[in-house]
Amino acid sequence: MEKVLLSGNEAIARGAYEAGVLVCSAYPGTPSTEILEAMPQYKDEVYCEWAPNEKVATEVAYGASIAGVRSLCAMKHVGVNVAADPIFTAAYNGVTGGFIIVSADDPSMHSSQNEQDNRHYARAAKMAMVEPGNSQECLDFVREAYEISEKFDTPVLFRITTRVAHSKSLVTLGERTVQEVKPYEKNARKNISIPANAVQNHAKVENNMAALAEYGNTCKLNKLEMAGNKIGVITASIAYEYAKDAFPEDTSFLKLGLTNPLPMDLIKDFASKVEKLYVIEELDGFMEDQIKAAGIECEGKEKIGYLYELNPQLIKERLFGEVPEKIDLGVEPVSRPPALCPGCPHRGFFYTMSKKKNMVLTGDIGCYTLGCAPPLNALDSCVCMGGGFSIGMGIAKALEVTGQEKKVFGVVGDSTFFHSGITGAVEIFYNNGNMIPIVLDNSITGMTGHQDNPGTGYNLQGDVAEIVKIEDVLKSCGFENVIIVDPQDLDAMKKAVEDAENSDKRSAIIARRPCVLIKRIKHDFGTCEVDKDKCVGCKMCIGVGCPAIMMKDGKSEILAAQCTGCTVCAQVCPVDAISRK
Repeated sequence: MEKVLLSGNEAIARGAYEAGVLVCSAYPGTPSTEILEAMPQYKDEVYCEWAPNEKVATEVAYGASIAGVRSLCAMKHVGVNVAADPIFTAAYNGVTGGFIIVSADDPSMHSSQNEQDNRHYARAAKMAMVEPGNSQECLDFVREAYEISEKFDTPVLFRITTRVAHSKSLVTLGERTVQEVKPYEKNARKNISIPANAVQNHAKVENNMAALAEYGNTCKLNKLEMAGNKIGVITASIAYEYAKDAFPEDTSFLKLGLTNPLPMDLIKDFASKVEKLYVIEELDGFMEDQIKAAGIECEGKEKIGYLYELNPQLIKERLFGEVPEKIDLGVEPVSRPPALCPGCPHRGFFYTMSKKKNMVLTGDIGCYTLGCAPPLNALDSCVCMGGGFSIGMGIAKALEVTGQEKKVFGVVGDSTFFHSGITGAVEIFYNNGNMIPIVLDNSITGMTGHQDNPGTGYNLQGDVAEIVKIEDVLKSCGFENVIIVDPQDLDAMKKAVEDAENSDKRSAIIARRPCVLIKRIKHDFGTCEVDKDKCVGCKMCIGVGCPAIMMKDGKSEILAAQCTGCTVCAQVCPVDAISRK
């Protein structure tokens, strides 16, 4: 059999292909994005798409399951919050074709606004959960998860973490198993979740969970490794790899792959064979709390803690007091905070807004969240996808009822507008919000690595797609005055904001310029240079926050290797010391 080096995400895609999956849908979100990015190589046999948001992705995949084919949806952990509505009901109704929901959690918040532990979703929704710990398990466990889904009539939450998603290891590939197509049959009792059906489905779910718990006691995803009777460790996923490095060689392990419901008979039997039992898991005490509730003595969270990623050294230090020796190399690492890229179209917008007084600018999830960073310091809030509009609406109403005269502007990106910004725009118009919605349209889903969206003209499979025009959507929501502006033209950007504020019509702004990193666009790149004789060292150019600009010997200097020639710095220079080559 062929062996290849795959990341966990790539292995999940391969596992779905080998399992005979026919429909995949997702919204990009780190660390899950590469799962769907790896699917187009199989597009002759598997349909795959970027959905506008995670709820839609879940509904598309679940609809395919209802129609009798195996399906998959994927998202990062906070995306499951968006998709929770259909997920909970799907768990009640059950499946026809196997149905997997991939949740990519992000301990230590490498690229997220929180580190919620999505294992709780499986328990709350009453569905099976599978957790792989390396790339080979990602492939193998996906195949097994579809068998579990169909055998127990349940969606499967396939929970990974950033470390599992992005780490690479050798994987043995298998062949695709073509599943027998089940002709679609109408089944109102199963698929229409009205109260009368839901009452019966709840009882079915409880029975399924009891059967799953019994199955877990002998399930091949749960692996017993007896090496001694002094110390035993119950663990799962990547925490198993850390624990194997941290504990003595004579430690016995119960590695769980099916983690909801927990196989309590297997756990009790394992606990009876060891003198000291530890539960090692990242984030919450999901397993430990249940194990203790079953009357089994164990230790874990009181020493390991509830925060951030684990690693072997942390486990050694917190459990066994083994503090590593530190060597002072006499070198201080240089701090390099995140910043908008040189030439980023968002820079001109945030620079313009940073000069406005008596205003509030509510932000959102995307590259443009960096508008909060010095020296721009432009954003006032960032909560969740779409919140740039609706959080702004709440602030605007609060200011209105308390008599505070501040103008509120709400910002979302183009992909976020399609994800959950449209409903916020409707909210602003419908409830007469004293605020101006702004879409920063850089023609791509930038933060997660340049995935297409309904406004880019292409789909995930690389085919040309109809463009959904943001301005048409805003106008249909009721905004008569939709101003489209190039944000790198600072005079035009300033005028657009003023025109929107002063208009007697309901106004919205689209700040439109493509991301400089889009490869399929031919950009008009150049470089800017500083006339040292003219430069007075006022540092106005530093205020635009471009990584290509620095001060040297009291004068500004532009690093040609980084500059794209966007001229935002030249436009703010009061002595015309900067020009574009």
